[in-house]
Amino acid sequence: MNPPILERDPSDPQKEKKEGVNPLLKLVLELGPLLVFFFANARGPWLVEKFPVLAEFGGPIFVATGLFMAATAIALVVSWLLIRSLPIMPLVSGVVVFIFGALTLYLQDDIFIKMKPTIVNTLFGGVLLGGLFFGRSLLGYVFESAFKLDAEGWRKLTFRWGLFFLFLAIVNEVVWRNFSTDTWVTFKVWGIMPITLLFTFSQMPLILRHSLDDKASGEQKAGGEEKAGK
Repeated sequence: MNPPILERDPSDPQKEKKEGVNPLLKLVLELGPLLVFFFANARGPWLVEKFPVLAEFGGPIFVATGLFMAATAIALVVSWLLIRSLPIMPLVSGVVVFIFGALTLYLQDDIFIKMKPTIVNTLFGGVLLGGLFFGRSLLGYVFESAFKLDAEGWRKLTFRWGLFFLFLAIVNEVVWRNFSTDTWVTFKVWGIMPITLLFTFSQMPLILRHSLDDKASGEQKAGGEEKAGK
């Protein structure tokens, strides 16, 4: 049977076996396009000098946008070649990159690419919170390979991440509307990631409390002590 185009549901027993990917490589595929975007914006004139064809895009932010779109497409293709399916969240983000990137280049207006993080984060936050409304904790698509939580743990973690994505959308709006393009690009690459890492680490107590592995270990240990007592 051929694998599905999109990544499997977290509850699918075939997911872990057929869709595993090296975590470091996964990180590179997700962050690579952002680093390309930052480098191209910072070194736009140098890139145009080395590759004159890039001048067709316009100024540095437009060169960065074009290369960002190309890097995003390459990352999705590599993901497909490695696991023969497309990860849900990078795919959604990629679609928004292509739509708003195309508008940015066609209209020569960087507002569209600046709004992209707002749209993506609002979409992710809305999907996570909306899923909870219908009784589904969708965060498993992101973290199920790293954590095994009980139902209550997934609900709480999904709710917190839903609010966090909405927070990121608001922060992006504040930064791009009140600061220069270079400041926005720098914050997008070097500010959002530390904030996200801090938030992720802050959720570890919740994850540990609801970890099925820990619970299973505790039950196994209790069972062993009970047998020893007999």
